[in-house]
Amino acid sequence: MEPEFYSMAPENITIHSARMLLQDVTITSLEKMAEDAVKAARLLSTADVDQIIYGCTSGSLLKGLKWEESLVNKIQKETGIPTISTARAVVKALKEIGATNVSVLTPYIEEVNIREKMFLEACGFHISNIKGLGLTDNLRIGRVLYDDIMRIIDLSHSTDCLFISCTNLPVVKFIQELESKFNIPVITSNQASMWSVLRSVYKEPIEGYGRLLTLLP
Repeated sequence: MEPEFYSMAPENITIHSARMLLQDVTITSLEKMAEDAVKAARLLSTADVDQIIYGCTSGSLLKGLKWEESLVNKIQKETGIPTISTARAVVKALKEIGATNVSVLTPYIEEVNIREKMFLEACGFHISNIKGLGLTDNLRIGRVLYDDIMRIIDLSHSTDCLFISCTNLPVVKFIQELESKFNIPVITSNQASMWSVLRSVYKEPIEGYGRLLTLLP
């Protein structure tokens, strides 16, 4: 997610990353990665950062709301730094733009999609449909092309927002185009993450990455 964060970040905002091992996006691998969350956050805390985000969508929602909340609380307790997960940032972003009927696009396999749908529905959203590319290879997800994304977009008549899931999916540069094409807000994992962490420290609209980042003021 670093390249997309760098592209969206204002000049006076710095991005610091601590990596965790994830080669295959499966339930088992995501659970294993979460075991390293506190260690990675501890490394970030030495940079005196203002905000920490657990930057993985499926990895922060795979066991539901209470598990997500527990994961965030562990990180925050260990570091003393305000923390949010990408999953929670997405929920806040969807509520900010008034989304109710959401179509979801992911690179994931069906097992992961089911978990995502359950999480979003538990947060009060109606999921019009959810479609995935069926990928598990994390490197392959990071190399998905625009045509791959367009191939599986399927919006129902009731859809009032398109959510494109996964922090490793390179899509922020397409948000404006997609919003113009479908005439609805488009939320992506990295866009929502950036919006969420900037809310407390930055008060100017950011143009070029969809409606959400223009709402910072």
